Amino acid sequence: MEDEHRYLFIDFEFTMPDRSSRFKGFYPEIIEAGVVAVRNDQVYEQFSSYISPIRFPILSDRCKSFLRISQQQVDQGISLYELVKKLKDVSNNYPCTIITWGNMDMRVLRNNCQHAGIPFPFKGKEIDLSMEYKRFFGDQNQTGLWKAVQEYGKEGTGKHHRALDDAMTTYNIFRLVEKDKRYLEKPEPTTIGDRVDFSKLLNKFA
Repeated sequence: MEDEHRYLFIDFEFTMPDRSSRFKGFYPEIIEAGVVAVRNDQVYEQFSSYISPIRFPILSDRCKSFLRISQQQVDQGISLYELVKKLKDVSNNYPCTIITWGNMDMRVLRNNCQHAGIPFPFKGKEIDLSMEYKRFFGDQNQTGLWKAVQEYGKEGTGKHHRALDDAMTTYNIFRLVEKDKRYLEKPEPTTIGDRVDFSKLLNKFA
């Protein structure tokens, strides 16, 4: 990781609709954010918060059940405006690479910003680590975040579908994949024949 270049590992949890007229015109909104900021291979900041949705402020039963997030938690959360400001502050105008597991996080953030009339907070490169993982291992299907970390013989950090835990798990997989890439890029080890001049060795014993 280059000096002063920052990597932001981000995970969001979103609202989910029930099948009802209350959710007509539904689009997913961010209700929990987790960010792990890394510089020089060191975590320098972590951020986690619930976010109050704007368009559909009342969570569906399906959403509360699946994510185990309560209405009270999002009601007491920060606004989307505060979240976007925090994301800008974490990158601190340095060059940064945004890394997520899957492409939904950035798509939903862009869509939420567009609906709220807020500028998108990032200018850096965006990497979908699940696609990098798929290409690297030649998998036909995209692997889920926690299945990927288990394939490395590890366990995810904390609880699945907790935004900060998933962001930290994404960072851990990134480190494992980068380590494997470096290992594969190493040149072939020299053979004993390369290291020993056999003609000199045979003359010595002649």
